[in-house]
Amino acid sequence: MLFAWLKRFSPRGLYGRAALILILPVVTLQLVVSVVFIQRHFEGVTRQMTFTASREVQLLLQDILPAPDQQQALERVAGVASLLQIGVRFDATDSPPEFVRRWYDLSGLAVISTFASVVPNIAAVQLPDDGNVVLFLQVPQGMLELTLDRRRVAPSNPHQLFVNMVFFGVLMTLIAFLYMRNQLRPITRLAKAAEAFGRGRNVEYRPAGAVEVRAAGNAFLDMRARIERQIEQRTLMLSGVSHDLRTPLTRLKLGLSMLDDEDTADLKRDVDEMQRMLDEFLNFARGISEAEPEPVDPASLLRDLIEDFTRAGKPVTVHAIEGSGTVQLRQIAMRRAVENLINNAVRYGTRAEVSMMLTDKALRIQVEDDGPGIPPDQRGEAIKPFTRLDTARNQNKGSGVGLGLAIATDIARAHGGVLRLTQSDRLGGLRADIVIAR
Repeated sequence: MLFAWLKRFSPRGLYGRAALILILPVVTLQLVVSVVFIQRHFEGVTRQMTFTASREVQLLLQDILPAPDQQQALERVAGVASLLQIGVRFDATDSPPEFVRRWYDLSGLAVISTFASVVPNIAAVQLPDDGNVVLFLQVPQGMLELTLDRRRVAPSNPHQLFVNMVFFGVLMTLIAFLYMRNQLRPITRLAKAAEAFGRGRNVEYRPAGAVEVRAAGNAFLDMRARIERQIEQRTLMLSGVSHDLRTPLTRLKLGLSMLDDEDTADLKRDVDEMQRMLDEFLNFARGISEAEPEPVDPASLLRDLIEDFTRAGKPVTVHAIEGSGTVQLRQIAMRRAVENLINNAVRYGTRAEVSMMLTDKALRIQVEDDGPGIPPDQRGEAIKPFTRLDTARNQNKGSGVGLGLAIATDIARAHGGVLRLTQSDRLGGLRADIVIAR
């Protein structure tokens, strides 16, 4: 549970996590060293020096206590106080002294506690600055005030340790981060190349960095080349087959058109069906290889497409268009994907409604119909090539090849997006969403 809670606040980027890996050990080490040094060095040395100063104060008290008045007390300790460099005087104020220490004076805690435990009759200890230590002792002659040099009871400039630790800690962290950034840069370049290839774009990439990063980069280049060869072979194969079949199919259409026999009507419908299948095969073979991504206004693309369907007498309307701007798209491919979704919608329903929402993070194109829809357990099969779910759809609408949703899925993935099939809450039929990250 603790790691799950910490994971929510940990950086998600590679540079952020690398900085955390560098800074966290340095800060932890500095804290540990600081605590240990304060306890073992500052506190121990301060107590030892304060204890020595306390013995000197006790030596002065031995001469002051027997004196009958303040004047004789000061005269009896004048020589010893001068040798010990301790200022001695009696405080004439009526207000009682207080223990005074600055909040960041860590060694002052040890000074005050040592004087309080060793020196008898001590009333207060004041540490107003780094220069002096003022002791107040209640003696028979009155309130005795002793002034000592701070350097006699505690090490001087204790903050230098923390300043040096912070300065060199930051300096070494910065140097290490600059070095690590050079090591992380090839990884980020590989990630950007892989992300661009996932969206159907090829960016120039050369393996660099450590041996493991170079191996991953070479593996990515081999994988990209292999996928491109497979796509090219698929396109050539399907295009060749479709092209070779067009010639005999054209001869069949020409021969049937010369016959006036009414019995050839069924044959003509079969030939038209074969022609339509070949056209879908070619569309599937072409996929997204027709053009490079370019800035496209998706709202304008949808309006032109819906206008074409309206002129063709198809019941297609715009439900809502939200947002404006351009997106890097293959215009012909994206038009074909949306066109396939609309054709499916008007084929199995009585009408289709198209919506679009463009934000700073994503583009969403939505096509809804009022048809029978697709059961949730069959939606995964529906986007596979050559899959027909006519048992779940209207049988009186004709049979398809099973490439419409597969083409739309392929195009969405090539743009770094996804095709989602759900139920339309508004129309009751199928809702198809193409979601592309910007």
